[in-house]
Amino acid sequence: MSSVPVRVRFAPSPTGPLHMGGVRTALYNYLFTKKHNGTFLIRIEDTDQTRFVPGAQDYIMDALAWCGIMPTEGPGLGGEYGPYVQSERKEMYKPYAEQLIAEDKAYYAFDTAEDLDRMRDQAKTMGMPNWQYNSVTRNSMRNSLTLPQSEVEQLLAANQPYVIRMKMPRNQDVRFHDLIRGWVVVNTNNLDDKVLFKSDGMPTYHLANIVDDHTMAISHVIRGEEWLPSAPLHVLLYEAFGWPCPEFAHLPLLLRPDGNGKLSKRDGDRLGFPVFPTNWLTSEGELYSGYREKGYLPEAFINMLALLGWNPGTTQEIFNLDELVAAFSLERVSKAGAKFDPEKTKWFQQTYLRAQSNSAIAQQLRQIQNLDYTDATLEQICHLMKERATFAQDILTEGAYLFGQPASFDPEIILKKWKPETTEYIQEWKNVVADLSDFSTEAIEAAFKTFLAEKQLGIGAVLLPYRLVLTGVGAGPGMFEISAFLGKEEVLARIEIGLRAVKSILHEA
Repeated sequence: MSSVPVRVRFAPSPTGPLHMGGVRTALYNYLFTKKHNGTFLIRIEDTDQTRFVPGAQDYIMDALAWCGIMPTEGPGLGGEYGPYVQSERKEMYKPYAEQLIAEDKAYYAFDTAEDLDRMRDQAKTMGMPNWQYNSVTRNSMRNSLTLPQSEVEQLLAANQPYVIRMKMPRNQDVRFHDLIRGWVVVNTNNLDDKVLFKSDGMPTYHLANIVDDHTMAISHVIRGEEWLPSAPLHVLLYEAFGWPCPEFAHLPLLLRPDGNGKLSKRDGDRLGFPVFPTNWLTSEGELYSGYREKGYLPEAFINMLALLGWNPGTTQEIFNLDELVAAFSLERVSKAGAKFDPEKTKWFQQTYLRAQSNSAIAQQLRQIQNLDYTDATLEQICHLMKERATFAQDILTEGAYLFGQPASFDPEIILKKWKPETTEYIQEWKNVVADLSDFSTEAIEAAFKTFLAEKQLGIGAVLLPYRLVLTGVGAGPGMFEISAFLGKEEVLARIEIGLRAVKSILHEA
């Protein structure tokens, strides 16, 4: 680690909702910054105005806030290096492009779209399907390297549309060290003359990215693997300007659960799980689900993401944010793609939900549904159900019988488990319940054991039928805890209602 102050940036484009891969990039930037007492900023890279999506920038900021990994500099956050939206920095880029032209490191290209299409078609007929505008082909194109200077000046004076292209050197090895991948070497003969400045007066990503990273004093560029092919050009641009190059770290791809290809925005919902942190509603009214609205806790989502591509070198899997900061290092980020596991994601959610206080879960329930129960009652329900729930919503659905009498009774289990003598056992147990003066969990359990011993019955002969008449289902929390929570009068009433429901089901069968 150099002595240069650590400054990193997350630089999304507002072309739509923030994919979970983008959240992971932001997370790794955040963890790295916190680990080294640095600064984490966000820069909105909106140079491609044709793909701009209204609302996307607000979505990005809201998603980061929900995840708990907000930058300290950026649009709406302040900072000394603003503005932090590239379109608001538009006027500053062209002088840098013109500086490269003056130093013979870039050039004006006046080729029209038709010119470029014609060259591609000619190349295909000659058996060259992947034509590039590069150090060889530029000599036959319409640019300031092939046109007389006087004609170039006339074209510029007449406001003839042009782009500015990088003048890629021939047969030069570009070497840079990636903190994840080690040394990377690319020969410039494999690179084209990328456009740096577009005809619409906006810089391309390549130029704006380099200028902004330099002027914002970025020390480390931590970004997705998809930008690795662009890194040699960026290194050459730093060299062309005579600027020090930041350290690079290119993160592995997030893969689909089957490992077959990159997890994309289009995989959301189609494969049965969200790929966005929060819901996204398109301008056409199409809704893409998010982890927040599905009921995931942000801590579980972040913990899961951190381990997709990074490992701590230990068997520990549950990390709070401070623990992630302490354990994180780019050296332990994998080069290989990381398969997303939706079932493991649910495990993280379940683990975090169980670790929450009953009070915290009760407040989540109130956010989901307007519940006319005291805090103490809701907390009791959460205590009973949270070990069997993955989401807070599950407590409302799977524990519906704790909020009111069962709406239905499971006919399959009743037909399978109810014996001719079962009704008599439940009636006799009801008489025991009616005589209990102490209706605590412990007292009910003790009375139940005594009842079984006196009747010389196995636990299965009474406990499951008792559960069925009280709850309508065949599984759930401990029946003695449920009974104590409901209270004696409610238990007695439910036994009567449940027995009538069982009788009806058996009769119809």
